[in-house]
Amino acid sequence: MTWLITGGAGYIGAHVARVMTAAGERVVVLDDLSTGVAERLPATIPLVRGSLLDREAVDRTLAAHKVTGVVHLAAKKQVGESVEQPLRYYRENLHGLTVLLDGVVAAGVRRFLFSSSAAVYGVPDVELITERTPAVPINPYGETKLAGEWLVRATGQAHGIATGCLRYFNVAGAATPELADTGVFNIIPMFFDRISRGEAPRIFGDDYPTPDGTCIRDYIHVADLADAHLAAARRLAGQEGAGDLTVNIGRGEGVSVRELADLVAEVTGHRAGTVVEARRPGDAARAVASVGLIAEKLGWTASHGVREMVESAWEGWRLHHPATVVG
Repeated sequence: MTWLITGGAGYIGAHVARVMTAAGERVVVLDDLSTGVAERLPATIPLVRGSLLDREAVDRTLAAHKVTGVVHLAAKKQVGESVEQPLRYYRENLHGLTVLLDGVVAAGVRRFLFSSSAAVYGVPDVELITERTPAVPINPYGETKLAGEWLVRATGQAHGIATGCLRYFNVAGAATPELADTGVFNIIPMFFDRISRGEAPRIFGDDYPTPDGTCIRDYIHVADLADAHLAAARRLAGQEGAGDLTVNIGRGEGVSVRELADLVAEVTGHRAGTVVEARRPGDAARAVASVGLIAEKLGWTASHGVREMVESAWEGWRLHHPATVVG
């Protein structure tokens, strides 16, 4: 098979592209490089610069590389930005997906793996979030991911395409420093950003109904996430006809923001403490994945711990931000 990875020059996409290539899969990347970095990809992986909103570019890429399966990662993914720019998020995430699926159907591609998110669940009040937990997103980003799942499944059923939807929890870490997350949107890079400027990391709310008062989250190493994509892609490759697999990707273990901040302080040597600020709207007290279904269906479980995530992310941060101040 030949797999098209959309958004394959991004933080997660480059990890997926490298893991699939190392496992012997043929891969081509389509990325508009709005946030992706071409240098993340080795020269052996073909990179096509183009937008999913450009049907001609999609058709040309599918045909030129004889694509037989798609791993769709390209999307806008910042929750706050989605609230401020809902039209942009629906255009990029849903209209872009529609254009891609139109091309996939026309080209006769029969495997489609969709990058979804735990944001589809909203703020459920449960100990563990299973795939049967009601999906009630509370922001435009989560809405586009849930609607994207609906569109992927419906297209698969209508056109005999095997589909998969992978609901990521909180992604962190790096397989190598060069592939580290360079954005400052997720909690660990946000902590590092404050540290790099000699400031105390911020915690948003310490009065939640949790043991230490801070939010509890499930963190997954990006290398484990990439391995899960490989396992899911291979399952789809062996499937005949339509059918959908929707699974959570996490560790099934909760870590509080306070615990994470303490670990970051230990790894970085930054001992100036933290600053507690007001809660952010929409933050759930607890969001931890049930991971039994992915273990059952794909034989996959996470192998990296939170310390490995922080340590590898810190190596990458120092590579990309050599002027970081610690103390």
